[in-house]
Amino acid sequence: MKKVLAIVGPTAVGKTDMSIKLAKQFNGEVISGDSMQVYRKLDIGTAKITESEKQGVVHHLIDIRNIDERYSVADFVSDATELINQISKAGRLPIIVGGTGFYLQALLDGLELGGDHYTDDHIRKELFKRAADQGNNELHRQLAAVDPVSAAAIPANNVRRVIRALEVYIKTGRKFSDQTNHSQPDFDSFIVGLTTDRQKLYDRINQRVDLMVKAGILDEARYLYDHGATGLQAGKGIGYHEFYDYFNGWISLDEAVALVKQDSRHYAKRQLTWFRNKTHPNWYNIIEHHADVTRLISDVSKWLSEGV
Repeated sequence: MKKVLAIVGPTAVGKTDMSIKLAKQFNGEVISGDSMQVYRKLDIGTAKITESEKQGVVHHLIDIRNIDERYSVADFVSDATELINQISKAGRLPIIVGGTGFYLQALLDGLELGGDHYTDDHIRKELFKRAADQGNNELHRQLAAVDPVSAAAIPANNVRRVIRALEVYIKTGRKFSDQTNHSQPDFDSFIVGLTTDRQKLYDRINQRVDLMVKAGILDEARYLYDHGATGLQAGKGIGYHEFYDYFNGWISLDEAVALVKQDSRHYAKRQLTWFRNKTHPNWYNIIEHHADVTRLISDVSKWLSEGV
């Protein structure tokens, strides 16, 4: 299985800096997992990485759509899968970076788009709890008892895939290995979740919004407004739609900026909840604990050496 590293977490928690550090250390290329960074001319409000910040690291799925074009989760899964294959074939590490949790879940969990949307995920939650209580090897043993072919193909420490295979068996009564039409390939993924103290995170978000205003986010919002994009996917992003009432003369600029900060904080809270419940990352607080940087790098290194 191709190895895929993912870095997730709320806005303003250090994903970009960490992605560059890991890409340079482990010969990686970055695949953006952000639903807004696909749009051209929306740079400031999407916190898009600059050329100088890339430090020579190759980035993908940035600036690939105009503001009047849609980019669906199915588009992402297709594009990201192709890129993972290309990057892996070149002997490099694919690194997915972003805060759009549904994108990552659809890619790594083999979510059936248009079908099983995981609305009923109590089985998966129970299996994750079982893994935490009993250990990865015991869960893998349980998979081997019902589906030895899948167990032989999936390492015990790839808990997500073990759980997915067990979930399919429990839900359908059919072996995961008997499915002849997987919509997504199996990836050996390691998910890094970045977090920090909630109040510190909110302070960082407020500071980031102030910097965005100084950098010219208002011009990007005006561009969307003037081009009639307010009802389009590109125009609904946080950091943009809050300014439309200001352009209409209904609220002051200060009120609009306050709304951006409020919506950004609320979104960060929703992101953290999503990642905890849906993607179950390995959590690190690199903002407050420098030792977590060392631990993170060590954990990634160990994961990369597994199965090699």
